[in-house]
Amino acid sequence: MSDTDGKKTLGLRGGARSGQVKQSFSHGRTKNVVVETKRKRVVVPKASSATAAPAKGGQARSGDPSKRPAGISDAELERRMKALAAAKAREAEDEERRVAEERARAEERERRRAEAEAKEREEKEREERARAKAEEEERRAREEAEAKARAAAAPAAAAPAETSTAPRGGARPAPAARKPEREARDKQNRGKGRDDGRRSGKLTLNQALSGGEGGRQRSLAAMKRKQERARQKAMGGPVEREKVMRTVQLPEAIVVSELANRMSERVADVVKSLMTNGIMATQNQTIDADTAELIIEEFGHKVQRVSDADVEDVIDAVEDSDEDLKPRPPVITVMGHVDHGKTSLLDAIRNAKVVSGEAGGITQHIGAYQVETDDKKKLTFLDTPGHAAFTSMRARGAQVTDIVVLVVAADDAVMPQTVEAINHAKAAEVPMIVAINKIDRPEANPDKVRTDLLQHEVIVEKMSGEVQDVEVSAINGTGLDELLEAIALQAELLELKANPGRAAQGAVIEAQLDVGRGPVATVLVEKGTLRQGDIFVVGEQWGRVRAMENDKGARVKEAGPSVPVEVLGLNGTPEAGDVLNVVETEAQAREIADYRANLAKEKRAAAGAATTLEQMMAKAKADENVAEMPILVKADVQGSAEAIVQAMEKIGNDEVRVRVLHSGVGAITETDVGLAEASEAPVFGFNVRANATARNVANQKGVEIRYYSVIYDLVDDVKAAASGLLSAEVRENFIGYAEIKQVFKVSGVGKVAGCLVTEGVARRSAGVRLLRDNVVIHEGTLKTLKRFKDEVPEVQSGQECGMAFENYDDIRDGDVIEIFEREEVERSLD
Repeated sequence: MSDTDGKKTLGLRGGARSGQVKQSFSHGRTKNVVVETKRKRVVVPKASSATAAPAKGGQARSGDPSKRPAGISDAELERRMKALAAAKAREAEDEERRVAEERARAEERERRRAEAEAKEREEKEREERARAKAEEEERRAREEAEAKARAAAAPAAAAPAETSTAPRGGARPAPAARKPEREARDKQNRGKGRDDGRRSGKLTLNQALSGGEGGRQRSLAAMKRKQERARQKAMGGPVEREKVMRTVQLPEAIVVSELANRMSERVADVVKSLMTNGIMATQNQTIDADTAELIIEEFGHKVQRVSDADVEDVIDAVEDSDEDLKPRPPVITVMGHVDHGKTSLLDAIRNAKVVSGEAGGITQHIGAYQVETDDKKKLTFLDTPGHAAFTSMRARGAQVTDIVVLVVAADDAVMPQTVEAINHAKAAEVPMIVAINKIDRPEANPDKVRTDLLQHEVIVEKMSGEVQDVEVSAINGTGLDELLEAIALQAELLELKANPGRAAQGAVIEAQLDVGRGPVATVLVEKGTLRQGDIFVVGEQWGRVRAMENDKGARVKEAGPSVPVEVLGLNGTPEAGDVLNVVETEAQAREIADYRANLAKEKRAAAGAATTLEQMMAKAKADENVAEMPILVKADVQGSAEAIVQAMEKIGNDEVRVRVLHSGVGAITETDVGLAEASEAPVFGFNVRANATARNVANQKGVEIRYYSVIYDLVDDVKAAASGLLSAEVRENFIGYAEIKQVFKVSGVGKVAGCLVTEGVARRSAGVRLLRDNVVIHEGTLKTLKRFKDEVPEVQSGQECGMAFENYDDIRDGDVIEIFEREEVERSLD
């Protein structure tokens, strides 16, 4: 092969070259291998031949074998030439397209620039016209004023004045005359303000490799922002946005990111400002209000300090005007002692049988009913329990009522809960009507009831007082019409009114966790109208009114003032007695509920925590000798659970007490059983049952679950169980006395007292005290009791015996021995 002649086709001389390669292996072994070398080289034709090839055709390229590259067939050469031609055609098309796009972009830029210049020119012309018009109007007004002044001063001088003002008006050049000069000036200054770096925002490969901006590269977003600013400047738009000053609501503590969000500033800028002020804080850290106020003022915004309690300001607390007030039905609460016939009396009014549905025939829930009288007037009744455990329920019933009907049995007179109901009514400052029930009984004595009421400052009309009293019988229906008339008369005197057009406000009478419906609250609407779909907050819970049912179980769309309804749609079970308020948005309701929940949690933590270490140690020392009986309580409604917890707190004394680990509403769950097992506590279910999983877990772990439907039985069982924790009372029974006549010393035994039993009997197993001059000097047990030389269990009165004390020898003649026995007596809680 020749290296000097570049025109010759390169190839192999002599065909394939063969040779030998010596391979070496381990342990000195070698092997000669024959290797045949083949070389293949492809030479691309020159450009001149490539361009001429299409003109000559396929026969010209394949006809001269000497000019064809070695090892290439005619078909392969034809394919390669076509591919080369297609590539060159694509390059030409791309170049044409690139040129066309660049031309289109240039035309677009020119068009936009021309539009911007035309817009600017029109703006300037509009300003010039407005300025000229304003000057013209000012000149005319001035001329008219001068003309009036001259006419008033000297009518004869009006003509010279007019001629003198004419040159002044004609001396000013017209706006049309100044227009060519302005266009020429604009043409000269057109290119001065142009940004020569419009295209410098594009990042090239050399700029990226060299880092032409001092080592720190500009981000793609920064370049896009620069291009956007340049484009807006070319279009005549605003380049810099005007800063908006905001009023920032500032709570006691705020997160840095939330502060930046309220100011509409970047988080990085806020963190940088904090660092400048010497505060190293990240975007997720909390800063105090004073620090945040400095940052807000530094950014130029206004500060509005708010408190956490301000979230409740959204609740409407406006006073209703007299024009909006409409008459509303009265709310009557039936109160009295247990088993005095409150529910039966209400049944007779409602023509229903409520008492048959209550366990044990006693009311254990607050019932809310609405009754329509014969004259089409509506009355709302609240039936409260009379049992001693339901004190808080009666107090709630008295707080939301307008009239209290005090039911007293004619055969039982005034009882403790009757007195309590009187006190509740007086505390709530509501009028009272006394209903003397059970007058059909033979032993009924209504006059005794009236006389007993005098002791509690309740003077009825028959006793020349102001309190109405009606004798009724729930069984026979006697006196019901008179009772309703008395209620209607009292309601007319009160002139009860409410505004049905405002946002609803009400009180939770009772709340429960229903298996199929979820949390359900019995609400008595006090103001406004509660509608389906309203968003409300009640205590620590919130929700949306999904459905409402009246006292008859029928679905209703809205409930006005003094209407009791069951509300569905809460996110949790509220406390009985909580106030329901309707708010505008779900966010407000959630925020208020969260604030109230946190506040209640802080109060519980503060109440349970000792203020000082000394107080904590003193409390631990005081509780050291107190035995506790832990229990779990689950009830069907919130009021019953609350009543049971209050009854449990009253059980106990200085030695034992009942501690309620958890109380709630709803069925007994696996979580309750787990808590009871960890605390070794029984679970008490009041009108509820455990689900299948909880029953299985309780059987496996040995947790006791008890079910009750009457609160009497539950309280009695807990009291009996707590009594078992009391230590037994030790009583001493004196069984005899003995006098020491002589003291003997016996080897191996010590001193032995020769005694005469003067009273009772001396027993070997009994305890003894040694009295000297009627002073106890020793108390212990006997080591030996002998009659003559025999050990005996007891010695009767009048007989002599020998006694030796256990671990005590200081006995003398004339001492008296007191013999007694100890007896343990079981105690119980009263």
